[in-house]
Parts: sequence; structure tokens; C-alpha cells
Amino acid sequence: MSRKSAASTPRKRSSKTPRRNAPTPPKRYFNRDESWLRFNERVLEEAADAHNPLLERVKFLAITASNLDEFLEIRIAGELQRLEDEDGLAQRPDEDGLTPEQRMRRISARLHTFAAAQDACWNDQLLPALRSAKIHLRRWKQLSEPERLFAARFYHDQVDPLLTPVTIDPSHPFPRVLNKALCLALLLRHKRKIAGGARSSTALGVITVPRSLPRLIALPQRPGGHRDFLFLDELIEAHADRMFRGYEVLSRGAFRVTRNSNLYMQEEESRSVLESVRSELHNRRKGDAVRLQIDTSASDEIVERLRTNFELEPWQVFRTSTPVNLSRLMNLYSEVKAPELKFPEFTGREYKPLGKAKDIFEDLRQRDILMHHPYENFAAIENFIAAAASDPLVISMKQTLYRTSADSTIFRALTEAAQSKDVTVVVELMARFDEASNIRWARELEDAGVQVYHGVFGLKTHCKLALLVRQDPDGVIRRYAHLGTGNYNPETNRFYTDLSLLTSRPEITEAVQRVFRYLTADWETDADAYKPLLVAPITLAKDTLRLIEREAAHARAGKPARIVAKMNALLDQATIEALYSASNAGVQIELIIRGMCGLRPGVPGMSENIRVRSIVGRFLEHTRVFCFANDGAEEIYAGSADWMSRNLFERCEVVFPVDDPLLSQRIREEILTAYLRDDRKVRFLQSDGEYTRPAIEGRGFSAQEWLMDQARKPTSATAPKQTKPRNAKLTPSKR
Repeated sequence: MSRKSAASTPRKRSSKTPRRNAPTPPKRYFNRDESWLRFNERVLEEAADAHNPLLERVKFLAITASNLDEFLEIRIAGELQRLEDEDGLAQRPDEDGLTPEQRMRRISARLHTFAAAQDACWNDQLLPALRSAKIHLRRWKQLSEPERLFAARFYHDQVDPLLTPVTIDPSHPFPRVLNKALCLALLLRHKRKIAGGARSSTALGVITVPRSLPRLIALPQRPGGHRDFLFLDELIEAHADRMFRGYEVLSRGAFRVTRNSNLYMQEEESRSVLESVRSELHNRRKGDAVRLQIDTSASDEIVERLRTNFELEPWQVFRTSTPVNLSRLMNLYSEVKAPELKFPEFTGREYKPLGKAKDIFEDLRQRDILMHHPYENFAAIENFIAAAASDPLVISMKQTLYRTSADSTIFRALTEAAQSKDVTVVVELMARFDEASNIRWARELEDAGVQVYHGVFGLKTHCKLALLVRQDPDGVIRRYAHLGTGNYNPETNRFYTDLSLLTSRPEITEAVQRVFRYLTADWETDADAYKPLLVAPITLAKDTLRLIEREAAHARAGKPARIVAKMNALLDQATIEALYSASNAGVQIELIIRGMCGLRPGVPGMSENIRVRSIVGRFLEHTRVFCFANDGAEEIYAGSADWMSRNLFERCEVVFPVDDPLLSQRIREEILTAYLRDDRKVRFLQSDGEYTRPAIEGRGFSAQEWLMDQARKPTSATAPKQTKPRNAKLTPSKR
């Protein structure tokens, strides 16, 4: 996407006088799927940006491919299923006047355009740059004789024993190709001539590439520091003729099928949630095909045979001149040990207790602790849980787990704690694409003596909570809590931005305990019992609208009114309408939305006081934080929920207040202000749905780089360091 001048992005804000009788434009929302595709385009821009280190660009390209896989597996698969199941509704037009079928054609065109852009990024930009950096992705025919001998030995020893070639005929049906499995298709013709001397008809051969093998094979290093790799499918393809003796290979090509990966749960009382999820996971691997990716080298006959076999429409076939599975380029990033081609290593600031506090519990009795990951090391949260597990004064532990990792300190701490304490864990089994590992964790936790629950039936448990009960040295029993915006996953916390709040304040910890009762017992109580937390699906949607409307009321009364909100996605239409109403009342609204946004900003009479920006950079922006000016009595919240209907009504979410003056000041003056200053990684959403980038003065300002610089500076252990970007103001920036 082109960069536009600063004058093309900013717009003048209106006065705070409410606009009356403003015309209602015909299109009030952006389509969520098209908005998501624009987000992936922004990620692809990072792959094309020569200012980023080369291997980081390769990584960004791999991320776009992984993102696209999930989009097709879930969103497009779901839409195709609805078109098939709801034939009577199929022609109902949306706000743009498009029927679902027309919308699908429009999205499919954009998908093909995006796939072409991925191909161009790899072939025209990254491959030449890799060659210049002496990193080579070799073809079999380019290998020297010693290199071929090395690769052939690897094939004979490690690859060939795992291969099962299949020739498709009446006695050998088409193999069940698993979701996203890499395969080779070969068009074959028998060498024997049939009666009369005529040649036999063609047949199709299929080889599935084993997932257990590395996709990139490192070749012996050549003089001059050259690093050479061969793709596994290239190696198998070079030896394919030997697997189909008696046949002539007419054409060949790698292919990959993406399948519907939605879970269709049956609400059967006789089956536990765990058993239902496990059963559906088995079916997911064999869901209906949604997309066929195939190498451009494959003949039209191969493509048509595969398309027919997988029952796909022509638009669902994507021919590519790149590696069929670009997400596997992540292996290149990890295989090449070249620090100069990656972002400099970064380790977040370590936690230090305040003053003379001997441990984190004594520290928390004096203050709340706010941590901004990865700028502050997530190890502090792991150590908080681990310390509780080994502390004889801790009586009980409760925690939610949405996603974790195989070597998680937190997971080990919970299993160890169960030997001597009352430990309760709420595991979300339906965390998308982590279901299998979460089932395994749930079983292991139960085996260790942990009480494992799966939340309220029909709702995903997405809140990030930990609660410890401790009898302190003074004999008083106190609760200590962690509330966060991100998962308890040390791997993702190295490159996701998130907030953590650690506290022992009774009003917060008691409310957290009530949330756990809701999760384990479907505990019904008055909504006020969860205050000061905002809890979905009980209070969050209503409270969000209340907070927005309060700003609108202040604006109508002539008082200063402002909202700054940072999240991953904004799609809930009731919330969008409330923001439109607030904008018309004169509220100044700054939205920092990484991904999908259904709100149309900058439309006179509807959203002229709303500006939407997206920041895509080294770290994945995952923090949800919401700031309401409230006529000088500012309120700041953070939590696990985006402003999407699924978060507000279909999940258990917790949004918590940040009341401590120092901590709220830090969020306002350090964190949010840095993001509002960014002009290097920011894109501004325009009223037509496209994103533009501002002109950069000099080197510009990157929020993520500035926050890393602040984290590298030494800080006193006696007080939290408060800084803010130079010349920073949390006030409307010039349009």
C-alpha cells in the first residue's frame, strides 16, 4: 500500500457541539473478513519492508501464510458451510447490498490478489536478498555431485522408509489427505503399450510427505560462508520416478489441501466436554476441503483431477510459484544462525521488590504491580506462581489456562503444588488449534491431583486469572491475584505485548474469587457482586456501553470528553453505534486496533471525531486497555476482551480497573502516548476501508523501539520508573 503524506491522513476534528439531523450514510460497518484481509496485508508490508532485518522479513511472510491458513480453515470454511446449509438465506443481501455468494466472490478475488502478492514478495524481493546474504534455496538440478550424494544419502536413510506412494486406480482409492499435509502429485502413464500398440491412459500418483521430517535440509557448507538448503519435497520429487517403476512420469507438482477446521460440538449430556472435543479433533483432520494450493509446474490435468477429487470450485485452487507451504519458511528463520539478519536480542526488565520487601508477597502488601510484557519479563509472573507452589504459607491456588506451552514453569508449579495444597485449574479445552495440547495438560493435571474444570458450558473461558490464598507471617489470611490481558504462555509472552496486574487489594481479589465460583459452579449472583471487575457475559457489554455513554454525556454538557482504547479487534455493532453516538456528541476518540475493525472512521455526521490506527511491528500488539477521561476523574481498564460480540457474550472475560495513580499515569503517559506518537509502524484507517501511512520526519518514532529503550535503562528498586515519550501529550494530535 502506498504511503501518503501526513496531510492526507489527518483530518480536522469537529467542534464539540453535537451535530443534529446528520445524514446517515448507507454503509456503517466494514465487512469483518475484508477487514481481516487488510490486516494480513499490513503484515505482508512488513515482509516487504527493507528496513526490517532480512530473516525477520522471511518470518513476517511465514506469518502471513499461517494467518491465511487459519482464516480459510475457520472463517471461509464456516461461510461456505452456511451457504450450503442455509440455502433459503443465501441470497439475503448485507449492508453493502451483496448476497453471501457475491461477498464470497469478492473475498475470493482478494484472496487470489493477496496470494499473488505473497509470491511476488518471495520471488522478487526475499529470494534475491537471501542470495545476496549467501543464503540459497537450491533446486535439485542446481546441486553439485557431492551435494547430490549427500542429499541422496539423507533420502535413503531417513526419508524413503517413511514414504507410501499410491497409484490411484479402482483398487487403490485416493488417500485421505490430512489437513495442510504436504503432498506430491504425479501424472503417470504405464510404459507398457496396450493391444494395438496404443499408449495406456494416464493415472495419478500421490505421495504424502511425512510431517515428522524437517522441511528444509541443510547442505554441506560451501567455501565463502554460503548457507545452502534443499526443500524436502524437492528431494522427494527428484526420487519419485523410482517409486513408480513401470510408469513414465509426465508431470509433477507439490500440493497442499486446507480443510474445514471448525469444531461442531454436540451438546450431549452423556459426553463430557473433554471427550466431545477429543472426538471432534479427530474429525477436524479430515474436514471438507476449502483450498487447494499447487505448484505452477503441475499440469492442468493434475490440477483438474485434484480439484474434482476434493470437490472444489475453480476459485478455490491457488497455483503458486513459491514453496507451497510458505509458513514453513519459519524453519529457515530458526535454521540460519545469523544475528545480523535478525532483530537484536531483547530481554525485558527483571522484577525487583520495592524497598526492603523480602519477597513478592510483602511487596504486594505495599502496592499494586503493573507489568508491560515483553518490556518487563514475564518470568515475574511465572515466579509468582512458582513461589506460591513452594511456599508453605500458601493454602490454595486457583488459575485459568487458555494456552500454555510444553515446558511451562507455571504448569510444573501447579502439578507440584497439588501435592500439598488445594489447587484448582480451569482449562479451556476449545482454545483454537491448542485443543489437543490442552486435553493432554488437563489429563496430566488431574493425574497430579489438581481439580480440573472446563468452565461454564457453552462459554469459552478466556479470562486470565490466578488467585492465591496465603496465611501471612502476621497470621492474617490474604488473597493475592494476577489479572492479565495475555495467556500464561512464556513462549508467546516474549513477542506479544500484554499487561499484567498483581495485587492484594481485597476488593479486587474477592471479585476474582467470585469469578472462579462462577467458572466452577455456574454461580449465579447479583451482577454487582463482581464489581469492580467487568465480567462477560454478565456485565461487560452493558458496562462498556455505559462508560462510552458517560463520555458522550460529558461532551453534551460541554465538559472535556475523550476515549483512548487499544485492542485487537472491534466488531460488535452495538459498541460501534455507541462510539458513533459519542463522536456525534463531540467525544474525541482514539482507537488503536491491531486487526479487524468494523467501525468506519472519519465520516461527517457519523464518526468524524474518531481516528483508528493499527500498529504492526516486531511484537504482536495484544494488549487490551481502555481509557475514559470522565471529566477529569479518569478511569483506566485492561483485560482479556476485545470489543467483539464473541468476547462480550460468548466467553468468560474479565476486564479490571487500574486505580493506582502511579500505574494509571504510566498507562496514560508512557504506554498509550507512545502508541499515539508512533509514525513508523502505524497505519491509519480511512473511511473507504483502506489504510495509509503518514510521512515520516527524520527517523520517525516507533512505540515498540522506544519502550524497549526504556526497559533497557536501569531503574531503582525503590520505586517504579515513570517516563514518557519526549513532548508527549495524551491529547488530540493534529489532523
